[in-house]
Amino acid sequence: MKQRPTRDILWLFIGTRLLLVVITYIAYILLTAVKYSDTPVNIAALLGTWNHWDAAIYTRIAQFGYQTIEDVAFFPFLPLLIAGGARLLGGGGWSYIFVGMLLSNLALLGTLFIIYSIARDLVGDELSKRTLLYICLFPTAFFFFAAYNESLYLLFASGTFLALRRQKWWLAGLLGMLAALTRSIGILLVIPYLYELWVQRAYVLTRRTTLLVSLGTLCLIPLGTLLYAWYCWHAFGNPLAFVSVQAKWSRHTTWPWMGLFQAFWALFFYHQQGFGSSNQAHLLLDLTATLGFIALVIRGWRILPKSFSLWMVAFLLYILVNPAQKPDILLSNQRFVLELFPAFITLALLTRRSPGMHYVLMLLFPTLQAVLSIVFLMNRWLV
Repeated sequence: MKQRPTRDILWLFIGTRLLLVVITYIAYILLTAVKYSDTPVNIAALLGTWNHWDAAIYTRIAQFGYQTIEDVAFFPFLPLLIAGGARLLGGGGWSYIFVGMLLSNLALLGTLFIIYSIARDLVGDELSKRTLLYICLFPTAFFFFAAYNESLYLLFASGTFLALRRQKWWLAGLLGMLAALTRSIGILLVIPYLYELWVQRAYVLTRRTTLLVSLGTLCLIPLGTLLYAWYCWHAFGNPLAFVSVQAKWSRHTTWPWMGLFQAFWALFFYHQQGFGSSNQAHLLLDLTATLGFIALVIRGWRILPKSFSLWMVAFLLYILVNPAQKPDILLSNQRFVLELFPAFITLALLTRRSPGMHYVLMLLFPTLQAVLSIVFLMNRWLV
């Protein structure tokens, strides 16, 4: 990679991290610290403002292991990495939060370089950088700053795609396995792997060893899920505990259109959903994100390689057939769509043709990210 793209990516990464640090400081001082106090800022307390919700669960699992069966909904690779890094720092409570955030941010940095390489091959240098800009400024991209598994999963998923396009089957299988150990949805990387095998069959079939290697490494992806299933069976007596426990987190399986229908119904027809209520705001955010990315996937069907589009369709179906119970029916979708990195390439292409849309997004995305970051820092439920 040339020096200039590397420099630009580093500046984008550093700049957006610094903005989140500033938001953290302001939110901590003005909204969460004791009023009218002369107590100096506590670094551990600043870190603690990011240790909410799923982040707190990941750091707790890293420190104490899977204590209850409900915990197995959270896949193990991020907690394993956090545990290893924290113990190198002495194992204090603060070290788990720090290592979790450090891993998340380093994974994002690696992801940016990988996605740039993928996008450059498809749309060129300028739109590749715009793609990265949209990813970093997206309203829920602050989750890349916290100890959530989004950036780690995205690192492995995007790396799998890059390896597939470079015909590096072993690397693709290994990264796919790590993605499957990081998130349940990682097993869906089998789909683009199979498609790329079919597209590149002329090369794959030239030598018997190439065919055996490519098919053998494909099995590594479901192996990640099987390893976790084995742990669940050994620890809790149920190899599919990470599936059955979803009901305890208010999720259920249904037809993919039911969540969207219920969200519309709750927003516009359900009489208990008050105008301007917190429930309404959550539904609007999740529904807008879901519909927006459905539109981007449809629009990108003829633009992007089919392996990307097929994976995104499967991804959307996966989250749509597992909606939450009321009131927040499309729970976490505004965070999940962060992982659909090819959709951001499509968005960059669309804004090249419509510069006005780019300027609107450059105003809307960072503004919403700042607001939602503050909501998260105040320990208010978001996604």
